[in-house]
Amino acid sequence: MEDNQTTSFNISDDLYGYSSTTARVLPEPDVHIITSDALRIPAHSSILASVSPVLENIIDRPRKHRSSERVIPILGVPYDAVVSFVRFLYSSRSSEEEMEKYGIHLLALSHVYLVPQLKQSCTKVLGERLTMENVVDVLQLAKMCDAPNLSLKCMKLVANHFKAVEKTEGWKFLQDHDPWLELDILHFMDEAESRKKRSRRLREEQSLYLQLSEAMECLEHICTEGCTHVGPYELEPTEKKGPCSKFSTCQGLQLSIRHFATCTIRVNGGCLRCKRMWQLLRLHSSICEHHDSCRVPLCRQFKLKMQQENKKDDARWKLLVRKVVSAKAISSLSLPKRKRDDLHETSNDGIRSFRL
Repeated sequence: MEDNQTTSFNISDDLYGYSSTTARVLPEPDVHIITSDALRIPAHSSILASVSPVLENIIDRPRKHRSSERVIPILGVPYDAVVSFVRFLYSSRSSEEEMEKYGIHLLALSHVYLVPQLKQSCTKVLGERLTMENVVDVLQLAKMCDAPNLSLKCMKLVANHFKAVEKTEGWKFLQDHDPWLELDILHFMDEAESRKKRSRRLREEQSLYLQLSEAMECLEHICTEGCTHVGPYELEPTEKKGPCSKFSTCQGLQLSIRHFATCTIRVNGGCLRCKRMWQLLRLHSSICEHHDSCRVPLCRQFKLKMQQENKKDDARWKLLVRKVVSAKAISSLSLPKRKRDDLHETSNDGIRSFRL
């Protein structure tokens, strides 16, 4: 017993040692915390109750005898971790060394005794110090302590380095004792892989829509200003005309236009390149808002044909048109305002045909 009292005295000095002034004004301890080592930590019930509602309920429990001392057992964690926990209740802070040594224990104690500030600190520190060796243990604790942010960090680390994690002792223990958590991890990894595939597919689709939008701009550019080889019929060809800013797209489109104009088998619908050019012209007609003044070839004819036949575009074609229009809008927003104004003015000009 003398050893316990001596230990209590030293602990008391350490607990209130953050501020010697604070230590002098505190009254005598009226409650003791007992650890797994049967050591006693003196404390003040008013301070414990003000920080933790769970400790408040324990303190307010009726005692069998009024003369009996108040005792709060905190078991299942190392003695030094309990000291660090009580110190936090008094000072609202923990040292880096304490977090390094007892972060896992302090997270468990903060959850059990409802100390959110300590729980938030532990979650942050543990999340910053995750390793392949401890990630499974921390994940299990995060699940039990209802720490979703820490749990998500652990899940991502396991998913990104699964081959290394599955070789650890923690993973082997998890397989033997917690198959449901193992299933959750595998399900999370499967969903993460599915999200990556969806994102990759969406990026590829967006890239295609941007290419089609650029092709529409180049088509208007060729028919309005002309490029290196194809241009408006009233403009004389010049060898000094340099390539435009989107020459790679313009070059391919010019070759398609020249082929489209001279192809001998497109009448029977047997030329794939002509079919693609036909679709580009139809797409332009679906997007163009100035059919009467637009001079891109076949723009007005496509619109009139659709009106005469009273046909409605199928859902897939409408979706394609919407996506290309959206991509064009996004692309134009990335341009400076002056260039956007010039682009809008240019779209109202046009020609009736082009030269090859």
